[in-house]
Amino acid sequence: MTKRIIVLTGAGISAESGVSTFRDPDGVWAKYDYQQVATPEGFAANPTLVHEFYNARRGSLDAVEPNPAHIALAHLEKELSAHGGHLTLVTQNVDDLHERGGAKQVIHMHGELKKVRCDATSAPSCGAVFDWHDDLGGDAQCPACGATGSLRPHIVWFGEMPMHMDEIEVALSKADLFASIGTSGSVYPAAGYVHAARGLGIPCIELNLEPSENAAAFNDAHYGKAGDIVPLWVDELLSELD
Repeated sequence: MTKRIIVLTGAGISAESGVSTFRDPDGVWAKYDYQQVATPEGFAANPTLVHEFYNARRGSLDAVEPNPAHIALAHLEKELSAHGGHLTLVTQNVDDLHERGGAKQVIHMHGELKKVRCDATSAPSCGAVFDWHDDLGGDAQCPACGATGSLRPHIVWFGEMPMHMDEIEVALSKADLFASIGTSGSVYPAAGYVHAARGLGIPCIELNLEPSENAAAFNDAHYGKAGDIVPLWVDELLSELD
């Protein structure tokens, strides 16, 4: 019986809700140079441009809603917990659709659009993280340390280390099933989790619109729209608990 599951989600699960992805021909990187808006160097060179970019992305979340895949994973989390199991839900997405779909514990390895972080370096350095739903500008003051101009999007930029890596590795070591949903299989370190799981003897399943770049590493796969295939997969898992 499968009771300790780790699920990795990527852009594909949110694309069905209307969230613009990075890899589509008309996606985010078709309109912006990532070096200008998604690197520490870009932020240092032009913080106004970076703030405008993330303000627009943050504001666009109000126009999208969770889809059945988000809701199904929240249901899986609840039911596993009720039966003495546990779901570790790890997402590469920076939106809040998992939470709005009902998930209680979500690990955002690439950060969150609706949070900001203080990078003030005065002793002691701040590093405080805050929920943030409005626009952010260079004149904003940190609610914790009072520094002005030190707040940045709580996002993992290119060249930075993803968040919660130790927590994810511990969860993976204890899992008896690994599932990847809506990922490209090309962004590391997330794309390497299937290989780590296989090395531990953990069964791996891919649920995706089409085979990912690392599809051959999975034991099983279901292809189609996440909103269709994820609820069916969750129902199948939960039938084992009855």
